[in-house]
Amino acid sequence: MALEFTKDNFETEVLKTDKVAVVDFWAVWCGPCRMVGPIIDELSTEMADVASIGKVNVDEQGDIAAEYGIRNIPTILIFKNGEIVDKQVGAASKSALEAKIKAHL
Repeated sequence: MALEFTKDNFETEVLKTDKVAVVDFWAVWCGPCRMVGPIIDELSTEMADVASIGKVNVDEQGDIAAEYGIRNIPTILIFKNGEIVDKQVGAASKSALEAKIKAHL
């Protein structure tokens, strides 16, 4: 199961982790987000040893979404060493997301 990133743990789990961090910005009412959600959950389990993978609910954590200029969801940001190194806007397949993550390991 993917982590839930909030203002309380975002810095530790995303910006200061020594792993690649993958952040899925989503909302309950978003249809494409519901398609991507299970993929994020699978990847978080399969890649737990090399990546910190989780979700930010934009309705509950609007400050984080605003800080990163999230205007469309789902948006997936990939961080390495606290910096954004890749981005996926809109739904994507598991293989496409996995390839994006592995490119930064």
